[in-house]
Amino acid sequence: MKEYPRAINHIGLTVSDLDSAIAWYQDVLGYRLLLGPLDILPDDTHFGHLAKDLLGDRLRRGRFAHLTTGNQVGLELFEFDDPEAGSGTGEMEYWKNGYFHVCITDPNIMDLAEHIVAQGGKRRTKIWEIFPGSERYLVYMEDPWGNVIEIYSHSYELTWGNR
Repeated sequence: MKEYPRAINHIGLTVSDLDSAIAWYQDVLGYRLLLGPLDILPDDTHFGHLAKDLLGDRLRRGRFAHLTTGNQVGLELFEFDDPEAGSGTGEMEYWKNGYFHVCITDPNIMDLAEHIVAQGGKRRTKIWEIFPGSERYLVYMEDPWGNVIEIYSHSYELTWGNR
């Protein structure tokens, strides 16, 4: 098989309040609602069978929505009725396999970090210069549901290329 870089299609996040999360990601990061919210039901429909296969027999009910970002990478938000869904511990479990964070790019990190906090998010770290003298910065934030959002001041290629 010929090797080539595959594009990131979307990132999936589970939240405890889908409607609030849609509004937050629209208002704070400017994402646009593409589809949804839609129900996830383990019934005898095509999508019910698909949901049971993907999520297992424990699934009772859920909802999801698709949002679009500024560079065609999607954000898929989920809300589940399962008892422990969305009940984060507040501790970033970066050592576990699975979702760790999503990184976005914004040249004005300070303003976006302040805006996220003002809209119910949380700042996890100070703003760091990634390489001394590089003028490339990052900060770790959280959305109101505890999902980690990293912000870079420059694109991935400009930040890490030629190092």
